[in-house]
Amino acid sequence: MQRNASTLHPVLLVHGLFGFDRIGSFELFHDVKQALRSAGARVFVPHLSATHSNEARGEQLLWQIERVLEGTGAKKVNLIGHSQGALAARYAAAVAPTSVASVTSVSGPNHGSELADFLRKALTPGGLPEQIADTVATLFADFLSLLSGNPGLPQDAVAALNALTTEGVGTFNDKYPQGLPKTWGGNGCERVNGVRYYSWSGVLSANPLDEGIYALDPLHGFLRAFSRYFITEADQNDGMVGRCSSHLGTVIRSDYPFDHLGTLRQTGVPTAKGIDPIELYVEHAERLKKAGL
Repeated sequence: MQRNASTLHPVLLVHGLFGFDRIGSFELFHDVKQALRSAGARVFVPHLSATHSNEARGEQLLWQIERVLEGTGAKKVNLIGHSQGALAARYAAAVAPTSVASVTSVSGPNHGSELADFLRKALTPGGLPEQIADTVATLFADFLSLLSGNPGLPQDAVAALNALTTEGVGTFNDKYPQGLPKTWGGNGCERVNGVRYYSWSGVLSANPLDEGIYALDPLHGFLRAFSRYFITEADQNDGMVGRCSSHLGTVIRSDYPFDHLGTLRQTGVPTAKGIDPIELYVEHAERLKKAGL
C-alpha cells in the first residue's frame, strides 16, 4: 500500500549534539529521509554546529529555514529535531513562529539531561579536566564538520554541555516555554502562536535479556552504561535523556523500546521488539498532513 505523507509544508530533520548531514556516503538521517521522500514529503537536513549552545544552533537553523522557504516557495516548515536538535527547533519556532508550522521533539532533553548534569559536575569549570575535554570535543566536532563539508561552522563544546544540563535547559525554558508541560510527565499545550508541538522518545528495558540481538549493539552498551548516572529518572531513560524530560506538546509516546540513538536507526541495525523507528517518522508525517501541516 502506497503511503501518503505529502505534508503541506517541507520537513526539516534537525540533528543534535555531534550530529551531521553526511560524511562521505553515510547520512545520519538517510533512512528517515528516504522513507519520508518515498511517502511524498519534501525533506531537508540543515547544517548546524556539532557542538554549541541551543541559541547559537537555533540561529543557524533560522537562517536555513529562510533558505528553504525561498527555494521551495513554501510559507512554513515542519521541524523534527532529534536530541539537542529539538531545542534548536524550539528556539526557531519561538523566535519566528510565522515560519514554523510544527515542532516535533524526538528524544529531546526538553527539561535537561541528568547525564549532562553528571558531566558538568565531573568537569570543574575552568579546571584542567574541562579544558582537556573541551579541546578534545571541539577538535572532534571540527573534524566532523570538515568531513561533512561544513568546516566553517563554529564549535563550542562547553557551551553545548552547559546548554544540556538541567540548569541550562531550565534557563532556556524560562525564555522559550512554548509547548512545555505544566506538570512533570504531562502533555504540553499542543498549539502555541500557531505552531503545533509534538514529541516521542524511548526508554531502556529494565532487563537487557528482553532486548535480544538489540543488546549486542556496542553503542547500545555505552548508552546502558550512561543510564547509571540518572537519579530522578533512574529506570526511565534512554541513556541520555529521561522519559519525562523528553515531553513536549502532544506526547505521542515516551516509552518506545529504543535507546537514545535507536530513534535514528540505520538499515541493518537491530531494533527491540520488532518496532521500526523509521515507520514512526512516516506515521508522524501522515499525522502532520492530516492536521493540514
